[in-house]
Amino acid sequence: MSSSSSSSSSYYVTTPIYYVNDAPHLGHAYTTVAGDVLTRWHRLRGERVWYLTGTDEHGQKIMRTAEANGVTPQQWADKLVTEAWQPLWDHLEIGYDDFIRTTQKRHTDRVQEFVQDLYDKGEVYKGGYEGPYCVGCEEYKLPSELIDGEGEYAGQKLCPIHRKPVEILKEENYFFRLSEYGDRLLAHYEANPGFIQPESARNEVVNFVRRGLQDLSISRSTFDWGIPVPWDHQHVIYVWVDALLNYATAAGYNENREKFADTFPADVHLVGKDILRFHAVIWPAMLMAQGLPLPGRIAANGWLMVGGEKMSKSNLTGIKPQDLTAHFGVDAYRWYFLRAIAFGQDGSFSWEDFSARYTSELANDYGNLASRVAAMVGKYFGGTLPAATADGEAEAAVHAGLARAVAEADRRIGDELDFQGGILAVFDFVRQVNGYLTEQEPWKVAKDESEAGRARLATVLYTAAESLRAVAVLLSPVMPETSRTLWDSLGAEASLGPLAEQRIQDAGRWGTLPAGSTVTKGAVLFPRLEEKPTA
Repeated sequence: MSSSSSSSSSYYVTTPIYYVNDAPHLGHAYTTVAGDVLTRWHRLRGERVWYLTGTDEHGQKIMRTAEANGVTPQQWADKLVTEAWQPLWDHLEIGYDDFIRTTQKRHTDRVQEFVQDLYDKGEVYKGGYEGPYCVGCEEYKLPSELIDGEGEYAGQKLCPIHRKPVEILKEENYFFRLSEYGDRLLAHYEANPGFIQPESARNEVVNFVRRGLQDLSISRSTFDWGIPVPWDHQHVIYVWVDALLNYATAAGYNENREKFADTFPADVHLVGKDILRFHAVIWPAMLMAQGLPLPGRIAANGWLMVGGEKMSKSNLTGIKPQDLTAHFGVDAYRWYFLRAIAFGQDGSFSWEDFSARYTSELANDYGNLASRVAAMVGKYFGGTLPAATADGEAEAAVHAGLARAVAEADRRIGDELDFQGGILAVFDFVRQVNGYLTEQEPWKVAKDESEAGRARLATVLYTAAESLRAVAVLLSPVMPETSRTLWDSLGAEASLGPLAEQRIQDAGRWGTLPAGSTVTKGAVLFPRLEEKPTA
């Protein structure tokens, strides 16, 4: 657990708030599904959870996009949120507790109060600045960060992330005294080595801060789509200052003292590595300036790559999540990216890899196990789960395997944000149960109609069904719909109540599924894939 959480406060997880200049792609969904799995896991622990996501609706990039589409920025934001962002999160079963939009009054008023307070404390001053600016990043760049353009951009300097030419901006701005916080930030990083993850990201930030920080321009005067600076309406607040404050304003900053005390700061900020510095340098410095507590952990995920390039609309490798869910299903989609890619590292997506893993691990290992067990309970015991009365060494090994899977998955997902490792721990157990059935050969045991033979058959099938009951609980944060389907087919809803009320300790408690439960062979969990659709 992160250092800021306690038993009395909510476990608070955030995603970045996403620019509404375009519809969401796989990269956005990757971070958001990860946050959903993490918060569902902590609910599985019995903790109170608060999961925040939302949209970033100010700034020059959105203003230009709206102009290009012949509408106002607010009209553009409203359209994208209601027609693209929120429908996709609902489609992917993202169980967020709040969806904040930076154009909402609950946010804009609090941002003005926060910035006014910094100004009153002398943390903000007026000055001039000229330098290369990337509209895509909404950020001034250091000349050393830029790359040389080629082809159509030959002779120009490009943003290394968007690979588009930067603009030279010169304007009078208000500045936050970021340069004064370098030592305090470094001290915090050293005292809290898990504050920035993974370690490679931490090292990058530490080295950046050690080179010396420049004061941060926190206003813009060359355009007007933003929150006005409260003491000078010729300026709007820099979109990143506006955006970062969503983590405080949504939690009740200056508005709901009780909620703020219960929720803030975040236990985990999930971010893409390209926006790590904003979250690991600027955000904590802003909080230090206000005397507010710092988040427990800033976890940077890597980039999703297609054809060796970061996935984004700007390089035309953006793929709609619905393209994949239509073919593989929502649960398989949620599972695949967290299973295939180590969180925090870059990972490559391919349709072929997804298909292979779906068939091998989901359909053959997991789905086939569920189908076989239900079919055999139906065939040999009329669909009524028998009691296990002849446990032996083979069953003891399965019991021990489950205990290992629960402990490892809980540690890896709940504490370490190692989604891949946690999922693999559960699927190792699934494979163990498959191996157990192969070794015990219940279809052969069924031919022995003696009392001992029936007891042995009952024990084998109970062991397999009880294992699946535990797997349904463990995989419910990752694949909620599939887990509910399996839960129902095992008759667990009738005897144990809703899957949503189960806890981690229940998953590992052997013998929870009562004998006498009605097991039915429901829908195939992972149907055979049709041919890959053509473009």
